[in-house]
Amino acid sequence: MHEETLRSVVVLGSTGSIGTQALDVIAANPGGFRVAALAAGGGRVELLAAQAARFGAEAVAVADATAVPALKDALAAHGVAPTVLGGPEGVAEVAAWQCDVVLNGITGALGLTSTLVALEAGRSLALANKESLIIGGPLVKRLARPGQLLPVDSEHSAVLQCLWAAGPEGYDPSSVKQLVITASGGPFRGMKREEMADVTPEMALAHPTWSMGPYITVNSANLVNKGLEVIEAHLLYDLGFDRIEVVVHPQSIIHSMVEYVDGSTIAQASPPDMRLPIALALSHPRRVPGAARPIDWAKAHTWTFEPLDDLAFPAVALARHVGGEGGTAPAVYNAANEVCLDAFLRRGLPFLAIVDTVAKVVEEHQVTPADSVEEVLAADAWARARAAELTAGQSR
Repeated sequence: MHEETLRSVVVLGSTGSIGTQALDVIAANPGGFRVAALAAGGGRVELLAAQAARFGAEAVAVADATAVPALKDALAAHGVAPTVLGGPEGVAEVAAWQCDVVLNGITGALGLTSTLVALEAGRSLALANKESLIIGGPLVKRLARPGQLLPVDSEHSAVLQCLWAAGPEGYDPSSVKQLVITASGGPFRGMKREEMADVTPEMALAHPTWSMGPYITVNSANLVNKGLEVIEAHLLYDLGFDRIEVVVHPQSIIHSMVEYVDGSTIAQASPPDMRLPIALALSHPRRVPGAARPIDWAKAHTWTFEPLDDLAFPAVALARHVGGEGGTAPAVYNAANEVCLDAFLRRGLPFLAIVDTVAKVVEEHQVTPADSVEEVLAADAWARARAAELTAGQSR
């Protein structure tokens, strides 16, 4: 990238998996990007301070306001004194900071406010926090201008790249027959439901192809994450759920495909490395040279595709139902899953009970329109409380 294309970036969730990889991309391209501000939860203030010092951030925020004193001490130890903000309102202020692009890598439903604030401020939004789009779909879609929302998920980045190939007129939904979202299948690919009864957190965290944080790794093990991605694809590309297919691709080289009405299918291929979709979202529409290593075409490769076993992995079918319900249903699906996932990681819930409990919470919920943040957060709170009730007393 050239100096004249220098882009200022705000990284939300900078100490997490996506955030640290985004900063890797920025560090490798000093002539392409600069860091304007950083935000994180507050559990790793030493790392956050080191990032702020290294990249010269103008502002740093922590969602946990009690971490502000420790953060200030850590920043002082590094000899820097950026603006320090605390609490959810501090993170929101950073989300609206003057910049070209905001990368939202905050985990879970907490990212919704930052997504809305960044969009309202007119920033390009590199969205790694899929939950904010899923739970606040109507709100996000209402605010986002064409081209303002840039997906960071490898699958949706792949779809976007495949759609670029539609022709000189750009994306035309009528030319698309279906999107084909790929799934690695996770560590339990090929197993029957009953074979997963004794899955431990350690087993679920051992993903065969991707290196991710614990939240998304477990969600990938039971394919809840793939269900979230199906809803996300529906919202991003305005296609019905009957035109979004999921196939299992263990090698994680083809990240998604678009099948067109004329019978042609275009696929995006690259080794599994989140730095590529991160770089593309940060630099859109330009590509960043060397963002990730390419496929070695001088070697033999075998890529396989398998149908999804909905009996063993019912999360995707449940997500289709939830997405079709719309309104507050996706917020309930996501919130209940977050509670169940936490319980599983604490060994307070069996692996199979995660999706079973989410399905029960979804079934009990009375869907209402998601026309305001208050309505979304109320549904989110109800689902969390109900999931906590259902998971109480269970153990792996």
